[in-house]
Amino acid sequence: MGKEVNGVSRSRFEMFSNNDEAVINKKLPKELLLRIFSFLDVVTLCRCAQVSRSWNVLALDGSNWQRIDLFDFQRDIEGRVVENISKRCGGFLRKLSLRGCLGVGDSALRTFAQNCRNIELLSLNGCTKITDSTCNSLSKFCPKLKHLDLASCTSITNLSLKALSEGCPLLEQLNISWCDQVTKDGIQALVRCCPGLKGLFLKGCTQLEDEALQHIGAHCPELVSLNLQTCSQITDEGLITICRGCHRLQSLCVSGCANITDAILNALGQNCPRLRILEVARCSQLTDVGFTSLARSCHELEKMDLEECVQVSHNGLALRVMHNNVLKTSLSHCELITDDGIRQLGSGPCAHDRLEVIELDNCPLITDASLEHLKTCHSLDRIELYDCQQITRAGIKRLRTHLPNIKVHAYFAPVTPPPSVGGSRQRFCRCCILL
Repeated sequence: MGKEVNGVSRSRFEMFSNNDEAVINKKLPKELLLRIFSFLDVVTLCRCAQVSRSWNVLALDGSNWQRIDLFDFQRDIEGRVVENISKRCGGFLRKLSLRGCLGVGDSALRTFAQNCRNIELLSLNGCTKITDSTCNSLSKFCPKLKHLDLASCTSITNLSLKALSEGCPLLEQLNISWCDQVTKDGIQALVRCCPGLKGLFLKGCTQLEDEALQHIGAHCPELVSLNLQTCSQITDEGLITICRGCHRLQSLCVSGCANITDAILNALGQNCPRLRILEVARCSQLTDVGFTSLARSCHELEKMDLEECVQVSHNGLALRVMHNNVLKTSLSHCELITDDGIRQLGSGPCAHDRLEVIELDNCPLITDASLEHLKTCHSLDRIELYDCQQITRAGIKRLRTHLPNIKVHAYFAPVTPPPSVGGSRQRFCRCCILL
């Protein structure tokens, strides 16, 4: 094998024909062309490969294929395509997204794992054909794997997590959302051998109970992001263990976990001062008291989702937590929120410059006065006002005079026209007017 130049053997450069009269090939060294090609996307590389024999050699060189995202071609990607890519890229490939590629199965991914042993980031989100066999292959051949997305791969079981724990100790982020066969046994095996986990996404893993969270709290001190949306069996007990063991936590989603109470907000305030994102939609037992406790320590909060937290009230106690750094907040379906609560939110020391999004759908007590309180929030980009029956077009128009670029999402039911006198004029229903 000849000496390599930037990862390409000299024998490949010798394939360039002396009769290739293209000016660019004459003026630029082949090493520089290869460097230029390294910045091109998949589609452009394939087009370049069809220009000439010399460009075909450079465009299809493995060094140009370190990061591949095939989501835009998901309907066309079959197993043989993945196998061919893996053979061409080999050890160069670091990141591959096969998100939504329904035609890819275990056999192709075994070939991929054997050929691309330096892979660090792999997305198989929605690849519903894959089973535990794929995770066995990754465990056997891909020890450098750090990020793995298996969301909606519903055939995945505890066996996959056990395999990953044995062969992929560097794993930092794992998404097994909607893999509803996973239980506490799989979580226990995973976290004991992957202490560097920073992101764990378990949305829709409905079999998980507090014991699974206790394993996470005991073995994942580096955890930054945790998603437990709709894990309906978890309670305060498991989440308090998370708070006490994961002090670096920055993002927590427990939306739809109806059993949790203010005890969780207290635990977060006491143990997780770096918290930036908190999603607790449909957690109807949370109150102003709990959010006030949270506010005392969590000064870095940027996003809060309190949708359907029906006990959040107009007295503004829960809204104090948003006075510091919050960029986005949802108060939809918080039916006790009034104009006074929005006044406290809008008058916060950082709201004028930082608040970007506020969602107030189905807050029946707020009026145009709330919009007046928000007109000084100069960074406000979007406001949701669906089914806020006391908000008027005039109020929105006044808000826009102060914030001309704001996106206002609201709905006003069309007015039914009065009956015509004498019956000579045609009558229209609301649907006709709307259309």
